[in-house]
Amino acid sequence: MAESEQRANAALLQSSSSRLPDFKQSVKLKYVKLGYHYVITHGMYLFFSPLIAVLVAQLSTFSIKDLHDLWDHLRFNLISAVLCSTLLVFLSTVYFLTRRRPVYLVNFACYKPEDPRKCTRQIFMDRSTLTGSFTEENLAFQRKILERSGLGESTYLPEAVLNVPPNPCMAEARKEARTVMFGAIDELLTKTNVKPKDIGILIVNCSLFNPTPSLSAMVVNHYKLRGNIVSYNLGGMGCSAGLLSIDLAKDLLQVYPNSYALVVSMENITLNWYFGNNRSMLVSNCLFRMGGAAILLSNKRSDRRRSKYQLVHTVRTHKGADDKCFSCVTQEEDENGKIGVSLSKDLMAVAGDALKTNITTLGPLVLPMSEQLIFLATLVAKKVFKMKIRPYIPDFKLAFEHFCIHAGGRAVLDEIEKNLQLSDWHMEPSRMTLYRFGNTSSSSLWYELAYSEGKGRIKKKDRIWQIAFGSGFKCNSAVWKSLKSINPANEKNPWMDEINNFPVAVPKVSAL
Repeated sequence: MAESEQRANAALLQSSSSRLPDFKQSVKLKYVKLGYHYVITHGMYLFFSPLIAVLVAQLSTFSIKDLHDLWDHLRFNLISAVLCSTLLVFLSTVYFLTRRRPVYLVNFACYKPEDPRKCTRQIFMDRSTLTGSFTEENLAFQRKILERSGLGESTYLPEAVLNVPPNPCMAEARKEARTVMFGAIDELLTKTNVKPKDIGILIVNCSLFNPTPSLSAMVVNHYKLRGNIVSYNLGGMGCSAGLLSIDLAKDLLQVYPNSYALVVSMENITLNWYFGNNRSMLVSNCLFRMGGAAILLSNKRSDRRRSKYQLVHTVRTHKGADDKCFSCVTQEEDENGKIGVSLSKDLMAVAGDALKTNITTLGPLVLPMSEQLIFLATLVAKKVFKMKIRPYIPDFKLAFEHFCIHAGGRAVLDEIEKNLQLSDWHMEPSRMTLYRFGNTSSSSLWYELAYSEGKGRIKKKDRIWQIAFGSGFKCNSAVWKSLKSINPANEKNPWMDEINNFPVAVPKVSAL
């Protein structure tokens, strides 16, 4: 009897468990979270909805006679009507004079070097060996870095570096600069049908190559830009200078109405190849590659319909007051007098601290109210009530659909993916850009955005977060809102003839 009861109870339990859902794994649980975020985020609208309903109900009871009486009241109270009209005109004037002009990204172009500039990892090692500059130990070190770098077999290096022997000189550096800048700008002007004379603002950023006349002057001379153009040449500001240029262009477009701003972001490899044996300087050789981008911004409201994106926010973080941050990326001479860029062992920690500061500023601007309330609650519990709980990391996936993270290196991408809790899909544009083009410095963010466009991922009203790091030390962000869905069939960018080959699996270690 007892045995039969046990079997019956077991069957009942099994039957009950098969009927009851696993709440932790239930797909429907996500709707609870989404509903919570929706209610909190739209709380203001929900609060005012009953008031609006009462107002509408009250207005619906008005008769023609009531409206006529209201008109008579305003007509016979001339002073009240004039004062109200004057106040309305004054407030409207103040609003239109003080409001910020919208900044639109009309289009952008990324330079794709010609096939003779391709440099496989084996070609890189062969050229490094043929220079005779590196010891066997440091050749092995470079091989090890390459195998773990996340770079593929189709990145590009300038002719002067690939030559045997290499020919780093001012003439070759200028040749590389002209090739990259003019290649990107020519494609951009073709895409936008903008005439060079229409451009009123020009900003060129290149960290390590700053000739005289400047790179911006080279652009003015080549395209015969107008004599009153507002031009800037930014140097020494590292891989985040591209977003600094966007921020500067945004401010200038608030001052100069009905203007186009051309931003050119690039780095120059020819004169900045390191031929010494300081390992902290050899890492740059392994990661940096040839590339550049040109971006056309506008503050003309008539350009909204044809523009791709609207700039929503820019946030700049500078940690240069701290000596450790200031010196973690430095161009200097080694013990033998050879110039290179030294990367400190503290680089990852400094970058993480800069990113933390940057997202602390950016978070309140972009995160839904629900995430901010949870963050505030955990902060109060930890700091005020001394509760032993982990700090809450806001879910930035609720604020952005796409992430363009500077492809500085595999380690940087791994850390950001972990800290921001991003998925492989969100990291794909950055990882594929690193694999296909390498670290192209300040222009890498635009190759990443071009990848997302080529994949057909950009939909109308999508939000894009660009994050870049630079020497000094800086972390900068730009937030864009898509104004249209991007059709890959209509796009021309460096990915389009091979976009179907991506994504590819990139192993942690890829032996040479």
